[in-house]
Amino acid sequence: MKVLITGKGGQLASELVQLAPLQHDIICVGSSELDIANESLVSEFITKIKPDLVINAAAYTAVDRAENDVDAAYAVNELGIKYLADTCKKINARILHVSTDFVFDGKNTIPYQTDSTPNPINVYGASKLAGDIALQEILPGTSVIVRTAWVYSVNGNNFVKSMLRFMEEKPQLDIIYDQIGTPTWAKGLAQWLWAVAEKAEVSGLYHWTDAGIASWYDFAVAIQELGIEKGLLKQAIPILPIPTSAYPTPAKRPAFSVIDKSSAEAIVNIKTIHWRKQLSAMMDELKLL
Repeated sequence: MKVLITGKGGQLASELVQLAPLQHDIICVGSSELDIANESLVSEFITKIKPDLVINAAAYTAVDRAENDVDAAYAVNELGIKYLADTCKKINARILHVSTDFVFDGKNTIPYQTDSTPNPINVYGASKLAGDIALQEILPGTSVIVRTAWVYSVNGNNFVKSMLRFMEEKPQLDIIYDQIGTPTWAKGLAQWLWAVAEKAEVSGLYHWTDAGIASWYDFAVAIQELGIEKGLLKQAIPILPIPTSAYPTPAKRPAFSVIDKSSAEAIVNIKTIHWRKQLSAMMDELKLL
């Protein structure tokens, strides 16, 4: 199977390439090679390569910047997906597309189901939802959308690596305690995507994160504890819980974005692993770099 992966250099694409089954022909491209917001380029590039499967890990993910950069966010997150889907339909290729928990408003108190009604509260979430809708309309039977959340890995910039750096540089950290979700190791998400890639009959909308729930404060405390345990940090610093109101940002964030993974586990018979165990495994990898 010939597989085109977008988002080269990003957290997820890097893990997808690393975990790619040896029998597949993998082509991984970044925005400099394939700007998915360029319709003619997408059509020309994909028609020439003729992949059997496209795994789209490319996205406009600058959540705060998107509030004032609306056109750019929609160009990648909606139009880019539409262009990929249109071309894949012409060549009879399948798409696995990565979406976000930010399509929800965060007002739930129980995990969001795949059929829960989306209601994004920021431009990033709205643009991602628009892309999901476009893909479902164009390729309803040969596409998979997976919503995920709080992604991190040894690659790229993310909360875990930022916290480790801040914990070395700063005397104290103030971390939000009233936004609840689930950290997700990109490697685990990549493993699920490859399992789905092998099942050509699977289509539809799914959710995937690691297991358990946490606040950003809980996540930061765990990062420090494991960082010290593994020798990535020399000493502990105070970590203080603060409310969202004490740290205003241009874009609103969902207060609760835990998502139900049961259908995603069932289709590939892979169980989610608790986020703290996955964090520990990621930090073991980080030690080796």
